[in-house]
Amino acid sequence: MFGLYITHPQVRVDPDVPVPEWGLSDAGRARAEKAAAQPWVRQLKRIVSSDETKALELAGILATAAGVKVEIAEDAHENDRSATGFLPPPEFEKAADWFFAHPEESFHGWERAIDAQKRIVTVVRSVLAHHDLSAPIAFVGHGGVGTLLRCHLAGLPIARIHDQLPNGGGNIHAFRLGDMKPLSGWVAMEEWRAI
Repeated sequence: MFGLYITHPQVRVDPDVPVPEWGLSDAGRARAEKAAAQPWVRQLKRIVSSDETKALELAGILATAAGVKVEIAEDAHENDRSATGFLPPPEFEKAADWFFAHPEESFHGWERAIDAQKRIVTVVRSVLAHHDLSAPIAFVGHGGVGTLLRCHLAGLPIARIHDQLPNGGGNIHAFRLGDMKPLSGWVAMEEWRAI
């Protein structure tokens, strides 16, 4: 049976609001609703989300369609970038490049990639340790830690070339429950089909 890691789609960027409190944009919400109409969503028996607003909003839309409740895993948040605060998009992209290129170092106080990877892998393994492996499950979160999880599951080095699709987020990578072997690379959530 499958497990999914789903990243939130497009968000409302507001430099005056802490990044963890950003919500989905109209485009992101429309994509979430389109994904929620896909048949695989009704197969989900559990949805486990980061506690950040944008992830919770996506998880809520999917959970309504699946007929399940959203569970929160507090340690499933994005890599901690609070040391620098908001960075304009061009600066953020350069910082993200550096973050993935130097996984054992901190970018100006950011959580190191190796630490964020260990944290998200621990969250997923902890949830699955008490999960019925015959029941499809989705983890809803963020592109950075989602990529770090994918690298771990696929035995890939931490590198930005393994990052999610450049479509504003809202992507899935699937893995097999039990041995956690990858079933797919990144696929847009509204285009993914159950395996």
